[in-house]
Amino acid sequence: MQEFCEIRINGGDTQEVPRGQRLSDLAKKVYGEDYEQAVLAIYNEKLTELTHDVKRDGSIDFLTTDNKDGQRAYRRSLIFLMHKALHELFPEEKPTVFVQYSIGDGYYCTFGGGRRTTKKLLSDLKKKMKEIVALDLPITKNTYPTSEAIELFAKGGMPDKEKLLHYRSNSSTNIYEIDGIHDYFYGYMVPSTGYLKTFDIEPFDDGFVLRFPGNDGRIGEFNPPVKLFSVLKRTREWAAAMDINTVGALNDAISQGRTKEMILMQEAFMEERIGALANEIASDRNRKFIMIAGPSSSGKTTFSKRLSIQLKARGLNPHAVSLDNYYLDHDQMPVDENGERDFEALECLDIEQFNEDMTRLLKGERVILPIFDFVAQKRAPEGIPMQLAENDVLVLEGIHGLNDRLSYSLPKESKYKIYISALTQLSIDEHNPLSTTDGRLIRRIVRDARTRGTTAEETIAMWDSVHRGEKNNIFPFQESADAMFNSALIYEMAVLKIYAEPLLYGIPVTSKQHSEAKRLLKLLDYFLPMPTEDIANTSLIREFIGGSCFNV
Repeated sequence: MQEFCEIRINGGDTQEVPRGQRLSDLAKKVYGEDYEQAVLAIYNEKLTELTHDVKRDGSIDFLTTDNKDGQRAYRRSLIFLMHKALHELFPEEKPTVFVQYSIGDGYYCTFGGGRRTTKKLLSDLKKKMKEIVALDLPITKNTYPTSEAIELFAKGGMPDKEKLLHYRSNSSTNIYEIDGIHDYFYGYMVPSTGYLKTFDIEPFDDGFVLRFPGNDGRIGEFNPPVKLFSVLKRTREWAAAMDINTVGALNDAISQGRTKEMILMQEAFMEERIGALANEIASDRNRKFIMIAGPSSSGKTTFSKRLSIQLKARGLNPHAVSLDNYYLDHDQMPVDENGERDFEALECLDIEQFNEDMTRLLKGERVILPIFDFVAQKRAPEGIPMQLAENDVLVLEGIHGLNDRLSYSLPKESKYKIYISALTQLSIDEHNPLSTTDGRLIRRIVRDARTRGTTAEETIAMWDSVHRGEKNNIFPFQESADAMFNSALIYEMAVLKIYAEPLLYGIPVTSKQHSEAKRLLKLLDYFLPMPTEDIANTSLIREFIGGSCFNV
């Protein structure tokens, strides 16, 4: 006799669903011909692949690519599809493709084994991927002993995966398969290749960009961020100079006792870049306003202080000014669509006062700069007296620093705009790039717990809102920067692991943030822990873990 489970689907009415029915089949009943828009599900508060069966009463909420977890699953699966197609094109070889980093709406990739990127190869690859999509081949998951998984990837010509799993503490590993081709991925996948109809491939630089659909399900116009890409490429070259491009290679360096050398080289690279920026700024004395902006947890404060030291060494006299001091009083701030004060909107700042003050300073006049009282949520009665002499410059830090609407009255030649972000140099392995957003989130979890008493659960809960603000107020202006600075340290995840893991384990199973905590813990599990005693007190990572000589 058929048994049924009582299931509430997508927050609607409870329905009877046959016990043992696959979630993908249930999605077909819910969405009809549009079933492929559902790529994952949350089953009883747990993120679940659609290959799972209905086993007990509860709730099922299907996730589309509008959801961040749905996007991740689609992107991982598309990488696997590409890997499978490459094997179809070169069946007698062990072809490799390296997914290096996120750029625009896709991943920048290069071929291994000395294979050149040609228009014909990319056309053939795209055609083969479409053919495999049409076949709707299942993407299956099987559990292997980790020792067997290591052997499998060694034979398959994927040394980065082999090295990664060498440091895996779990005795078993989940391996995905498409028609005889195996791969390992950090996270869940879609049920079959038929779900992956929307993608594109664009040649770019020495490789190509595997492009993904946006929230509207379509591929947009290809506008790669050229300046950002050049920074990513240069950072990758730094990593290559240290022979550390992947997590496995980093773990090798830690296990071989090369941490001190790695720290010194990374700090030398970073200081060299800060010095070059200081030289560029000092070369033109018309530059009076150094505008620094970047997403959350990019290390803006430490960077600003280290840049100021380099500017002083070149005869300039820098003064730090936080744009937050130009906040309007709380009752004057705009509200968002939910009726909440939108603290990240440009209109929260007193733009007119800012431009009046900066224009007067540029003329050599004496100005009283405002101070915002964050406790009282209004401007303090006292201010900061300021007057710029010939060698004085202002180092202005804030999320709107790159937006010319903020500084509309200032001559272009008086401004030097710097975009800063933590753009990781590492990949997890050949096909799994390390997310820069995840890196910044882990930084923030550690810092906020130490300096603000904020739990990891609270930090994760607010992260989506923070990220939306970045997409609206920072990322659109990054290419307008005069310079970009990458604040990521090649070893930082191995250091942050020590501080972040206890905080993430403290999130209860009943929390809505538990699944995200589990995902981050899995990420950190790939890294060997690294001791901190050799990290200088001037290092940017000290802004997050503590021990900085700067007031951060």
